[in-house]
Amino acid sequence: MKIFTSPDITDNTAATAPCVATIGFFDGVHRGHKFLIGNVIDAAARSGLRSMVITFDSHPRLVLHKDYRPRLLTTAGEKAARLRATGVDYVAMLHFDEAMARLSAYDFMKDVLRDRLNVRTLVTGYDNRFGHNRSEGFDDYVAYGRELGIEVVRAEAFTLNGVQVSSSVIRSFLAGGEAEMAAMCLGYGYALGGTVVSGRHEGRKMGFPTANIEPDDRLKLVPEAGVYAVRVRLEGAGGPMDGMMNIGTRPTFDGDATTLEVNIFGFSGDIYGRKICVEFVSRLRKERKFASAARLAEQLQLDRDEAVRRLAGAKGRQQGA
Repeated sequence: MKIFTSPDITDNTAATAPCVATIGFFDGVHRGHKFLIGNVIDAAARSGLRSMVITFDSHPRLVLHKDYRPRLLTTAGEKAARLRATGVDYVAMLHFDEAMARLSAYDFMKDVLRDRLNVRTLVTGYDNRFGHNRSEGFDDYVAYGRELGIEVVRAEAFTLNGVQVSSSVIRSFLAGGEAEMAAMCLGYGYALGGTVVSGRHEGRKMGFPTANIEPDDRLKLVPEAGVYAVRVRLEGAGGPMDGMMNIGTRPTFDGDATTLEVNIFGFSGDIYGRKICVEFVSRLRKERKFASAARLAEQLQLDRDEAVRRLAGAKGRQQGA
């Protein structure tokens, strides 16, 4: 088990002061998670205790089901950084292994929450379950807590514009190409990071050179295929730049493997091997096959014009917020 504090990560075990805590995987650290963590911070302040988020270094289902491949919203590093930014006093990053998977909810509360982390109050999400097979629920946690000296309370669900925000809902939005809805629920634009690698240079031949991206983490979710208006951060290039990105198989050129290609507006140069991060702002259209490269080039110019318009609109909304 590693314990780190906000804002600096440490490997010590000094974070054992009595605390109010919540537990979960917290993939995405979205607005629903921040609402829950805010409840923890407020409860800790009222009680004169410290606040803590308890999470895991890998998805529990990767241990429980060896062939499971999650579609993650955040890498471990991204999640840690976003949890630190919530202002919580401590984040306990537990190593999830087979031994932990075998713990019942009672044993987890006794051995980990009470004895190792000194949790005095546990704030659970509205649908949160933990323990072996996740077979127990909130009423069981309350009963165990009475015996163990841990008060257990349940937070309300967080709803935004009629949407009950959750990681699974956000994944559904991204799987449908709804980047704006995903960003609304996340509280920030969804992004993919990776390394620029060599491609087939078809875009360059049409006047739209692209950076081909090899993702840093193959478990991170790739949005639905299509063309997107994006913001790009490139290693060594300063602030964000506007661009458009294609996710798909390049059917006009009879491709079969999915590629991630971004055209950065007004930028040229050799960027192979450099780190890149692409934030999805809005999907412009689905990917489709064109009769010729010339026809595709015409469409790409229309896509660029529309991307410029949408990116400008998004910037205007941010400035007015």
